[in-house]
Amino acid sequence: MDHVTIYGRASCGFCMRALQLCEIRDIPYRYVDMIEEGISKADLEKTIGKPVHTVPQIFVGEEHVGGFDHFSQYVQRFEAAGG
Repeated sequence: MDHVTIYGRASCGFCMRALQLCEIRDIPYRYVDMIEEGISKADLEKTIGKPVHTVPQIFVGEEHVGGFDHFSQYVQRFEAAGG
């Protein structure tokens, strides 16, 4: 699996679950704390090209996957395909 980038906040439970999923599955990732980096949801909207209402927002490589639920499903499909 390509490198994962997780945009989130430390106070977000789903953000922390995404980090844990990467650690448990040995998926290389980078966590970007949006508060520390001064990144807003509007900034992410420009990158993604659609409205952002929640965090985390997760990318696998250059592909925007979505939030935690979408990422979890992505990981399951990747593993089922022999990834």
